[in-house]
Amino acid sequence: MFAAYAARIDRDQPLNGLELGERPAPVARPGWTTVNVRAASLNHHDLWSLRGVGLSQDRLPMILGCDAAGTDEDGNEVVLHSVIGQSGHGVGPREPRSILTERYQGTFAEQVSVPTWNVLPKPRELSFEEAACLPTAWLTAYRMLFTNAGVRPGDSVLVQGAGGGVATAAIVLGKAAGLRVFATSRDEAKRERAVELGAADAFEPGARLPQRVDAVIETVGAATWSHSVKSLRPGGTLVISGATSGDRPSHAELTRIFFLELKVVGSTMGTKDELEDLLSFCAATGVRPVVDEVLPLDRAREGFERMESGGQFGKIVLTAS
Repeated sequence: MFAAYAARIDRDQPLNGLELGERPAPVARPGWTTVNVRAASLNHHDLWSLRGVGLSQDRLPMILGCDAAGTDEDGNEVVLHSVIGQSGHGVGPREPRSILTERYQGTFAEQVSVPTWNVLPKPRELSFEEAACLPTAWLTAYRMLFTNAGVRPGDSVLVQGAGGGVATAAIVLGKAAGLRVFATSRDEAKRERAVELGAADAFEPGARLPQRVDAVIETVGAATWSHSVKSLRPGGTLVISGATSGDRPSHAELTRIFFLELKVVGSTMGTKDELEDLLSFCAATGVRPVVDEVLPLDRAREGFERMESGGQFGKIVLTAS
């Protein structure tokens, strides 16, 4: 079957390790389901995999991709939950949690096999392309907002780095949930787009906000960390799920954190139950993932290049024939 896969690890030039070509189809095994992939979306996790983060040399070649929607062996339309092992279902009960492609072949292929427990029904209201955007970036944003930040309608939130998958999801979900959302981006066009999607206002990174916020959604890391901390009200919560600009900020703002009793919460992906809730939320409210571009699988390199350059706003989706 045709697939996009990591053939080599290159920490400095990750796309040097990306190959497109034939790979073995999944082999049936008890407790697992093979899904015919209709659509799969890119995540920064895929670039990090090509750099060797979470993916060791001895597991190569590895088909990339952790998000997908498609059909199961019975023709049912399904969405995949890409966290393997956290519940013990489908794998050994002592197997540590991992994201698809860290241990098991991924979704940038015509077929993918996952534990049957990880297969959820796709709401008929969502297209395959829309549903494929939800299991990583949108699920991460959902958990950051509603589980870890604990925000409620009427609260205020700052979303750093508008344009990225998680940040875009947080803006759309926050607006739909009745939050007052502020966003930042270095790019003027992305700031304008954030407002179109529901942000009350958008600013350049580091700008003073109209008010201190209840929570900050942080995925950028070092470049925005100080601004994130300074933007919180006393007792507010900073939720971080990524550090695309680096994980060592020059100003950790420790004094401000303890003096104002701020909370810093790490967040990774989400649970199967939260994905079910997110799917229902989108189906019921009309909220839809923001799709930047849809490409056929054989043009996957173009999608990787666009994501690496940071030129996208929303999700890049690959479709299998």
